[in-house]
Amino acid sequence: MKWITRERVKVDRVACPWLIKKFVDPNAQFLFVPAEKVMERAEREGAIPFDVPDVELGHHEGRCSFEAILAKYGLRDPALQLLGQIVHGADVEADLYGRPEAAGLKAVAEGFRDLGLKDDHEILAKEGIVYDALYAYCQRQVHNT
Repeated sequence: MKWITRERVKVDRVACPWLIKKFVDPNAQFLFVPAEKVMERAEREGAIPFDVPDVELGHHEGRCSFEAILAKYGLRDPALQLLGQIVHGADVEADLYGRPEAAGLKAVAEGFRDLGLKDDHEILAKEGIVYDALYAYCQRQVHNT
């Protein structure tokens, strides 16, 4: 399946593809386009839009797109829920959870944008290990409590 969002990925638009590939659609293909072209391209390509205004897999009721994907696909793993809180804190200014890890994730995401990588696909490929590590951290956290 094809998935589409805005170009110039950061935090939620990196976390969502990681989540989708790992837990929803291992064969997912991602398209990154200018914000004003997302819906037109989604229609033309038959792609599922995410992290853009007025779509199911976007920000709703103060929650981020990562959290919308968790809810839509019934991903109830406590470690993924904790990771969702961290992503939320790094992505949404009015944080619901107060997770201290969120500031570090936001800094890492900003840094990836400044590495001069060639495009959003390269950012996803390189930053995916960050989400693998965060997920492992979250698994340990939920198992230790």
